[in-house]
Amino acid sequence: MIHYIQLSSRSRNELIDITQRVAELVRKSGVSSGVCYLCCLHTTAGITVNEGADPDVRYDISRFLEALVPVNTSFAHGEGNSDAHVKSSLVGVSEMLFIEGGQLLLGTWQAVYFCEFDGPRTRKVAVKIVADR
Repeated sequence: MIHYIQLSSRSRNELIDITQRVAELVRKSGVSSGVCYLCCLHTTAGITVNEGADPDVRYDISRFLEALVPVNTSFAHGEGNSDAHVKSSLVGVSEMLFIEGGQLLLGTWQAVYFCEFDGPRTRKVAVKIVADR
């Protein structure tokens, strides 16, 4: 069964912490050991795992990607969001997380982020939780 997390971004480039929402789906699934797959269903956004303790980290990541792939670069794609497509490809649109003891297996400082590159928008992340055999 696939679950969905729906969220709304507030700015063009933004990293939104979805760790607790994913963890709640894992908890409700009753799976004690397995895998949680996350997939961003958009071509101008992504999913990543990185530090969740210091909000400056997500700010730094977002600003670095903006500098690396600026909006006003001359792209052939006519919608004006080619930078977002490139950022999505760089970050990636999926993550696979282990489940152990009924919880996401994340490092002490790790958090799961939805990465918005073409906001503000309403977005969706697909979540599939699979138990070990």
